[in-house]
Amino acid sequence: MTGPPHTGSPRRPRRAAEPSPEGPSAWLPGAPCTPRTCVEPARSPAAVPRALLRLVALLFLVAAGVALTPAAARLPAGRRDRLTRAWCRAVVRSAGVRVRITGTAPPTGGLLLVANHVSWLDIPLLAAVRPGRMLAKAEIRGWPVAGALTARGGALFIERDRLRTLPGTVGRIADTLRGGAAVVAFPEGSTWCGRARGRFRGAVFQAALDAGAPVQPVLLRYRQDGGAETTVTAFVGSDPLLASVWRVVTARNLVAEVVVRPVLAPGTAPDRRSLARAAEAAVTGTATTAATGACATAAAGTGRRGATGALAPAARLRPAGPNTEVRAHP
Repeated sequence: MTGPPHTGSPRRPRRAAEPSPEGPSAWLPGAPCTPRTCVEPARSPAAVPRALLRLVALLFLVAAGVALTPAAARLPAGRRDRLTRAWCRAVVRSAGVRVRITGTAPPTGGLLLVANHVSWLDIPLLAAVRPGRMLAKAEIRGWPVAGALTARGGALFIERDRLRTLPGTVGRIADTLRGGAAVVAFPEGSTWCGRARGRFRGAVFQAALDAGAPVQPVLLRYRQDGGAETTVTAFVGSDPLLASVWRVVTARNLVAEVVVRPVLAPGTAPDRRSLARAAEAAVTGTATTAATGACATAAAGTGRRGATGALAPAARLRPAGPNTEVRAHP
């Protein structure tokens, strides 16, 4: 039996099921790097007493930073930034890692500071270049010590698994840049071991375009015993934070190299994807290194470790209302 003919407007054909924008992990970028496949042991381990002294010094400096942040916030901007840079260098040095910074970033004005993401050490290293407001995933609020320090430092927290919040987050970043502050982001969206790197996601660069702010690319890499890049400092996959910290403080002759590339002025690229590719090429000096060897054999998507958010997928950046379609783009 057939029903009465349909007299209303024709129905659009149903599309194939798509991941929900509010899904728990559909839109999060991942890295194939894992502790088992990528992280090497320290070639020259330090004695346990020395490692314990480093750990105590590191924890003391971090705790002091949490306690003194409110007082530092009342200092003049120039003096506060100098103090922050010195403290960040001291934090990294207390872990037994020497710091070498090449180049400088603009000291004032709105600036989007972007870098590749390898380790928890990346955060103080970038603040040693130019203190700014960190783009951080919302989960960090609940981390012991680090959560309080990040919040007091004025972090811009994002909910990476809720794509509908993306336009508003991009707007907040743009407003911060227009206000003359620096914003620090890791556009890969996850930590990589350092021997392989991820692609830069475009959404955060939309904020720089909207604000007319320059982009400062920075390359971060770690070496041991003056040799090739090491993965000892990598904080990837399911690696516990304390395990990563202990691996760093027990290693000898670690060097963090921070290479500040030439700034990308407003107007360098016409859209966020082009700007992301330009920043990525500036950071690496070449095209992105593909995952090879052990990295390539690990399952993609296991490394959603990144301490800072990337605004993972670039989306159609329109105000998100009840009927707004939000679709991911590579």
